[in-house]
Amino acid sequence: MEELIDLNSRWKHWHYKNTVLLVLSLIVFFLFAEHPAVRNAIDLIGSFGYIGAFITGILFVSIFTVAPAAVVLYFLADNLNPLLVALFAGIGAVVGDYLIFRFLKDRVFDELTPLFMKSGGNKIVKLFKTPYFGWLLPLLGALIIASPFPDEVGIGLLGASKLRNWQFLILSFILNSIGIFIVIIAAKSF
Repeated sequence: MEELIDLNSRWKHWHYKNTVLLVLSLIVFFLFAEHPAVRNAIDLIGSFGYIGAFITGILFVSIFTVAPAAVVLYFLADNLNPLLVALFAGIGAVVGDYLIFRFLKDRVFDELTPLFMKSGGNKIVKLFKTPYFGWLLPLLGALIIASPFPDEVGIGLLGASKLRNWQFLILSFILNSIGIFIVIIAAKSF
């Protein structure tokens, strides 16, 4: 029993637990992504119409679920207005991005910042704070969020650029809605 208490205490005070949980969740997803139960859940979400688009938008932003979410959005746009699907999914994507943004900003960034700074990160931070490169982080982050690629890296770059929460939410909605609409239209054209 004492060993269990000691293990719990070590976990509680271990500095990298959120980063490890993030990596483990990626591994678990890739192991179970093709499971029939996961596929059935995706089909069920798609049967809810615009509410399904909202839910799928939440899933569209993560590296774990971007591929199946894109498939669901494609099928939703077959039966519903593609622009409305993109807007509802964009609202859902804001929710997903904000959850990732808060998790990364409040936990993972705090854990990884000391390691980054020890490995020469201070020089990189100073470079990106110069007038020549200060605009690059938000631009790269915005491009990644608007693309069909998972948003985690883009959110990290925008988080490093010190955006306020309301600015992040508006930017996330606009970029995700445009990106989702482009993905739907591109998929329909093939």
